[in-house]
Amino acid sequence: MKDERFCNSNCPFTRAIGTIGNKWKPMIINVMGTRTIRFGQLDAIVPHISRKVLTEQLKELEEDGLLERIAYKELPPRVEYKLSEKGLAFLPILEYIKEWNIKYEVAKMPLETDYK
Repeated sequence: MKDERFCNSNCPFTRAIGTIGNKWKPMIINVMGTRTIRFGQLDAIVPHISRKVLTEQLKELEEDGLLERIAYKELPPRVEYKLSEKGLAFLPILEYIKEWNIKYEVAKMPLETDYK
């Protein structure tokens, strides 16, 4: 659920956090990367997220212009997601965050999965 106080702030940084500032959205964007992906694939890759929360996060990312939802008119229905230009522009920022964490994390954690 979006916090409108953040999204309607006068501060650009606060508005940015309102758009991408929960634990799931950056993970979803990172997992999607430059590929087109289906809901089931995202559900299988993103760790510890319920289908309900994944659905909500995808809707918010679409509303904020970070991803595009492509619905195909076929049976059974098929829906794919891909990052928009705005979402793709966020990928280098995520890379910097990962590099920052690798450099400064106190305790190295064993790799569970690369999530990419």
